[in-house]
Amino acid sequence: MLRIHFTPEDLARTRISPAPHPMWELLLSLHRLRRRESGVVFEEWRRSVGPRAPAATRLLTDLAPVSGYAVDFLTPMTREVSLADGLEALRRTPRRRVRRDLSVLAGNRRLPSWTTALAEGRSEPLVRLADAADRYFATCLAPHWKGVRARVDQERVRQARLMADGGCERLLAELHPTARWRYPVLELGYPVEHELHLDGRGLQLVPSFFCWGLPTTFFDGDLDPVLVYPIQHDAGWSLGGDARRPLASLLGRTRAKVLAAIGDGPCTTSEVARRTDTTLSTASQQASALRAAGLVASRQNGQSVLHSITSLGLALLAENPT
Repeated sequence: MLRIHFTPEDLARTRISPAPHPMWELLLSLHRLRRRESGVVFEEWRRSVGPRAPAATRLLTDLAPVSGYAVDFLTPMTREVSLADGLEALRRTPRRRVRRDLSVLAGNRRLPSWTTALAEGRSEPLVRLADAADRYFATCLAPHWKGVRARVDQERVRQARLMADGGCERLLAELHPTARWRYPVLELGYPVEHELHLDGRGLQLVPSFFCWGLPTTFFDGDLDPVLVYPIQHDAGWSLGGDARRPLASLLGRTRAKVLAAIGDGPCTTSEVARRTDTTLSTASQQASALRAAGLVASRQNGQSVLHSITSLGLALLAENPT
């Protein structure tokens, strides 16, 4: 059980990550690559990227075993949520942090010989580690990042609605199926007993594409508080290029063109008709159908109706070629 202790100040400082966190997704995807407990959900991705994972990925898996503790310094929290900032923070990990994390890891398993230089504070192993992370991301995650982001954005929209409707406490109560909120403590399912006291620092909520089952957080409670938790997945989603169905086969040719046109940027019905080379009435009908399906949002803008794509629409575009 994970118990997170809040103060009133912590509730006010609880915030939602503005984007999927590249370093957390990288770490958790390594687990998905080696575990089968997620069943069919990640199977296509696993079959696709597994044979292509760079050999240097071993450096990462040495520090992130398939179960149990993974070193905290692999997932640095930076001001900007970006891969570049995360990799730079990894390269600059203080020796004290490295030694502390490795000592925890050594309590659970025998460390490979290359980590000796890492523990001694040499910069070269950290550079190699960051380079391995960069290559792994480029090979296994970058081709699918648009789809990852679209699905995480859907979860962020859900969080924002919960926050707007019931405040932070409702958001916490409905964060995960195992969540139980009784002020001032949030309880969540967790592999071990773990207490996290926020002490006025607030909490960053990080919805994660590759997180599966239970939420996770840092082992070291002195680090910036973060709670990473799984988004909801449909059993039939696909990240692979060849297995995706053409959008036209899902929606019909004209409706697919209209969705893609609106996905290029907010536009009026007249602009939709012009972008898709259809009549005004056809553009209006198709936009209405997309709106009813939750793929498009429309609002009055003077004498015109302005259409914009929703997170669900973005996810559909990301996963299916037009």
